[in-house]
Parts: sequence; structure tokens; C-alpha cells
Amino acid sequence: MKEATKKKKPVTSIGVCSDASISASGASFVYLITGLSLAVGFWVARNKFSVDLVSNPSLTLCLLWSIEFPIVIFVYSFFRRSPEKFSYFRALGRSIIGLFSGAFMNALGAIALGAPIGTQYLPKTIHWSFLMSVFTFVPATAVFGASWTDWHRVFASMKPSGNIEYMIFSPAYGAIIGGWFGAWPMPLDWERPWQEWPICVCYGAIGGYIAGQIVSLSVMFFLRKHNKNLKLA
Repeated sequence: MKEATKKKKPVTSIGVCSDASISASGASFVYLITGLSLAVGFWVARNKFSVDLVSNPSLTLCLLWSIEFPIVIFVYSFFRRSPEKFSYFRALGRSIIGLFSGAFMNALGAIALGAPIGTQYLPKTIHWSFLMSVFTFVPATAVFGASWTDWHRVFASMKPSGNIEYMIFSPAYGAIIGGWFGAWPMPLDWERPWQEWPICVCYGAIGGYIAGQIVSLSVMFFLRKHNKNLKLA
């Protein structure tokens, strides 16, 4: 009986067993930290370098992802799968690999969907890809590592289970969908400076990322209330 108790895995706030768990309020705190780090990136760009996404998208994007990335891996590595097998520092290491892998995949996807190619656009595309990798690949790499089963279930099958997986799934898809919608004004002949690649796509991705966080929190709170009602019934 004691052995069964020891082997029992912790349960998330929505009732799903996992190696690590977080409450909806804890997820809110994580989102607050990552959101503040984005705000800090914009503040540094504006007040220390006197640039923004319109005037200097390359430098601004570089500041955004370089400030956001350490915060994301620091937080999400605490929720890594099988912590008894993979140390915290190993999770940090594979997050760095995920950053570069994700940037490569995002760059290929953007070019395939029509992103401009040329030396003048290369720095913009590179830094945009790194920011998108921080939104999409890095949290999943920190938590799942190279577990193809988890990657396929969460991203391909769209079947996240547990608060941590919702924290990964919703903001990532939000960033992708937001970036896609953000690209719509680019071919229009309004001749606005923010229509240049990848300015409006960045705004769309950041907006979608934040919207995805709000959606995931809504799901967490709804499922927690639903589970409480089931227990009372």
C-alpha cells in the first residue's frame, strides 16, 4: 500500500496526472512574467536605442527575443517531463537547441508562404524567426524535450491534457494564427511604413500570442470549475 502511494504521480488542477503541475493562478503568474518581459523589450528599444518595429525592425526584434528567451526557458524548464531523468540544466540546453531549430522552421515556413527574400530582408527574417521560436518551439522543447509522442499529441493531434500543455499549446497556435492574420495588410497598396515585412506580422503574432494566453487561462478556469461541480455532484 505504501509503495502504491509513493508511485502515485501528482495530479494537475484539471485532474490529469503528470510529472509536474501548475494551477490556473500559477499559469497567470507565468503569463504575467512573460508579458512583462515583452514590455521590457519594447521599453528598452524605445528608451535606450530610440527605435521601434517601424523604424528599425531588426534591432527591435533582436531585443524582444533576446529578453524574452531567458525568461521563457527559466520558467518552463521547471515543468519539464521526467525531472528525475533530465536535470534543469539539461532542459536549458535542449531549449537552446529548440530556439535555433524553431527559428529555422519558422523561417522556412515564412519564405514558403511568401516572405521576401534578399539581403535587406535577411536580418529581419532571422530575428522574426527567433521571436516566433520563443513563442512556439522553446516552451515545448523545455517541457517535452525530444518526446515525439508529446509533440504529436499536442501540436498535430491538438489534444493537450493538463494546464502545462494548455500553456504551451494555446499561445503557440495563437502566435501562428495572429502572424498569419497580421500578414494580410502587406500586399495592400496603402503605402504605410508598417506594411513592410515583418512589422505587421510581428504585431499580429504578439497579439495572437497574448490572445492564446487568455484562451488557455479561460480553459483552465472553466475546467477547474467543471471538475469542482463534478465532485460536488
